[in-house]
Amino acid sequence: MLRWIQQVAAVTLLNLQTLRQRLGSSLVAVVGIAGVVLVLVAVLSIAEGFSRTLKTAGSPDSAVVLRAGSDSEMTSGLRLEDTKIIADAPGVLRGADGAPAASPELFVVINLPKISTGTDANVPLRGVGPEAFEVRRNVRMVEGRKFELGRNEIIAGEGARSQFRGLDVGSELRLGQATWTVVGTFSSGGTVADSELWCDARVLQPAYRRGSTFQSVYARLESAEAFQQFKDALTSDPRLNVSVERETDYYAGQSELLSNLIRVLGWLIASLMGLGAIIAAVITMYSAVASRSREIATLRALGFAGLPVVVSVMVEALLLAVVGGALGGAVAYFGFNGFQTATINWETFSQVTFAFAVTPRLLIQGLVYALVLGFFGGLLPAIKAASMPVAVALREA
Repeated sequence: MLRWIQQVAAVTLLNLQTLRQRLGSSLVAVVGIAGVVLVLVAVLSIAEGFSRTLKTAGSPDSAVVLRAGSDSEMTSGLRLEDTKIIADAPGVLRGADGAPAASPELFVVINLPKISTGTDANVPLRGVGPEAFEVRRNVRMVEGRKFELGRNEIIAGEGARSQFRGLDVGSELRLGQATWTVVGTFSSGGTVADSELWCDARVLQPAYRRGSTFQSVYARLESAEAFQQFKDALTSDPRLNVSVERETDYYAGQSELLSNLIRVLGWLIASLMGLGAIIAAVITMYSAVASRSREIATLRALGFAGLPVVVSVMVEALLLAVVGGALGGAVAYFGFNGFQTATINWETFSQVTFAFAVTPRLLIQGLVYALVLGFFGGLLPAIKAASMPVAVALREA
């Protein structure tokens, strides 16, 4: 066993010492693998960032109430009487004045031009009341002020303001049947609310001819454990026909469709590019074996077994893969992590602003994929090096 390890170390050291002589061909393999890892990690970081934006929006001690059978606020509808029953349900947190922390809300979609392209995109406009700030305690004003009740005033999330035109404080927008003034910018800490515009629901209703209806109720509960009591009370009430979800589950469900699609596309693209990277690695390692055929044959003639030769070639291929994987991951992290963009949420058909998220898990996935490419790229050349007849190798060298 010791002799075998010594042979592996000797042949591997010989391979690595000659890397400088084959720098050009080695760089081809490194750059090819780096490109594959870069694309893979960058694409997957889109899904990661989108999913994180939605999943962090919820709180386990908050609930979302929609009309039964609705999969999003766009298809839901609740009467004013329904919202009052929901707010009075057991388990809802109440303030010092006894008012329930339950926010009846209206959700509409408006068109605004993107800053980057100038093309129109769907942007969510949410009608809320003062209760919304009690339910979503992570929301804070970063510029200007909150809208005043009864007035055509809008506050914009940081994400929406950074992606769409006309949302600077003091700007005016023509929406529905009225002109609105942007009076402030708010932040929710990078959650989906940053993609939205907020205004007084009572003003939004007549502007879009919604009467006294709402589409959802967001409720902060006394605790996460109070959710089941709250849900049972509403779903068993004969006056209501509603579905109740934890806020975390609701937003997690909204992120699944697009996130899964992006992941599938990311791996498909990486697989196709990976074939090219494997071919580049195979050519590189065949070239390496050919340039060292005399040394390999000499070692074989001196009694070195074939397996150490296989291992030495594979070590070189995996080393090049690690360098390529690390390079691709580094470029992806410094080039894309935190990059702000927007895409459509297929559940609400409106834009969601989010940041690319190049996480440690994605970097590890990229490095593992690079090693897989290096393994298959070095396997055939390694077998050829070990099976090459000594006499033939010495004659061809």
